[in-house]
Amino acid sequence: MTSWRRHGRDMLLVSPFFALFGLFGLWPVLRSAWMSFTDDHATEAPRWVGLRNYAELAADERFWTALANTTAYMASVSSIAVVLGLVLALNFGGETRLHRWTRVAFFLPSVAGGVGAISAWKWLANSEPYGLFNSLRAALGLEPARFLGDPQWTLPVLVLVGVWSVLGYNLVVFVAALRAIPEELYQAARLDGASPAQQLWHVTLPQLRPTLAYVSVTGMVASFQVFYEPYLLYGAVDTLGGPLDSALMLVTYLFDRGFRQLDLGLASAAAWVLTTLLFGLTWLNLRLVGREARP
Repeated sequence: MTSWRRHGRDMLLVSPFFALFGLFGLWPVLRSAWMSFTDDHATEAPRWVGLRNYAELAADERFWTALANTTAYMASVSSIAVVLGLVLALNFGGETRLHRWTRVAFFLPSVAGGVGAISAWKWLANSEPYGLFNSLRAALGLEPARFLGDPQWTLPVLVLVGVWSVLGYNLVVFVAALRAIPEELYQAARLDGASPAQQLWHVTLPQLRPTLAYVSVTGMVASFQVFYEPYLLYGAVDTLGGPLDSALMLVTYLFDRGFRQLDLGLASAAAWVLTTLLFGLTWLNLRLVGREARP
């Protein structure tokens, strides 16, 4: 009773948050977990089927295609965006006018993303001769390429769009982290005769390990959940997978099975496979990169 008198008002103040979190956060997650073990087609009462949905996923060739495409996309976008973001931060992290405007130019895509930006990319990569990329190829005497119709171009186009959308954010994060490194560490390294490359390897990178872990994990999670880029660029195809399913990602596969075919049970199972993979990859990434440098 004494505890309630002391903290009752505080509990009442935070209770709306917990109520909304339980209703719109926790309950959908638990509901999805239960649905993954049912035969729920949204048109009839769900029936408990145990692990049948997961067995069906394991036997579905399109699911494995989506997993392979998503893994390739995630590995490419995450690694390229992290490396280029760090390189740009090292070269444009100063306070000159050129450096400031360069950071603004690279950061704008992070703010101006969405349907409008993807529509612009769809025009740039249009397979017709009036697309900008094909116009440049024509100026160089090359034949037009079917950037949005040829499976061999699908992953490069998606990776280009993905890196473009997150590179500026990584740049800004790395610039902030670089400015937080004490200058005394570099002075001590120079007194010991360390070259710029040695300072980068033995001072800068160890100090950036927490930032590298953060950028890597957030980029990996975002890349693994990619949806609207392949959906808008290749969504005109009935199966949502682009030419020969080369643009089929896990979330577009989930969307197709759950909201177009109304197989909500299997879509929930796919969502939990995706969640499990994200947890595993995040744990592995933190193990490999996230531990702070030890003295």
